[in-house]
Amino acid sequence: QVQVVESGGGLVQAGGSLRLSCTASGLTFDDYAMAWFRQGPAKAREGVSCISWSGDTTYYADSVKGRFTISRDNAKNTVYLQMNSLKPEDTAMYYCATGQELCSPSWSTIRYNYWGQGTQVTVSS
Repeated sequence: QVQVVESGGGLVQAGGSLRLSCTASGLTFDDYAMAWFRQGPAKAREGVSCISWSGDTTYYADSVKGRFTISRDNAKNTVYLQMNSLKPEDTAMYYCATGQELCSPSWSTIRYNYWGQGTQVTVSS
């Protein structure tokens, strides 16, 4: 049974930083790309970032480029999202997803088989 568990969310002031973690079990972690999505209050879910199985390929939403960095440690079955210079508009539930082998240019629109329960990020102004 595949399990995806996010952690690291919290309350932070604008300009601050947080690092989210996502651990996946029940699958061969380094066979799969990993992605982060978020859904803010009264907003549609949006893709934040994707990383290939090797870590060589990454994609970011325009809204987070230059502020967020995705990385992964295959030995720990964990993917990270380092979030710097946080803004109030980054407030959202952040979800980790996997199940796709590739991190492609269409990464934010394709279907992922496995999702975590989410971790809340709140940025105060």
